[in-house]
Amino acid sequence: KGGGTIFGPKPHSYDFKLNKQVKNLAFYSALSHKAKNNSIVVVEDINMDKPKTSEMAKILSNLNLAGKKTLFLMPDYNDNAYLSVRNLPRVKANVFHSANTYDVVNAGALLLTEGVVKQFAETEEAMA
Repeated sequence: KGGGTIFGPKPHSYDFKLNKQVKNLAFYSALSHKAKNNSIVVVEDINMDKPKTSEMAKILSNLNLAGKKTLFLMPDYNDNAYLSVRNLPRVKANVFHSANTYDVVNAGALLLTEGVVKQFAETEEAMA
């Protein structure tokens, strides 16, 4: 009637530690690979008064990014820009400091603002 399960399932964590330097190297290598393939588009700044998905879709089509898997990186969280991108298929918005290597590699194109380029230069100087 009673008794335990012999050799029952045991939870196993597949996580492993990766040094911060290795993570940063992978991230910057992915960015440089996108730059070599001309997959990075830099725009001045996208300021929106209110969230409009149609305006963001128009901007992406003007930049020949419509239909491409695009990662839109912002220097700081911009609510209107994020809400405008959120409903577009194949487009993901993120803040530069929250971006990860998988998102960069997975995206076909990167859409960066000038503020992101400045942040990138500052973090690279700090790492050197």
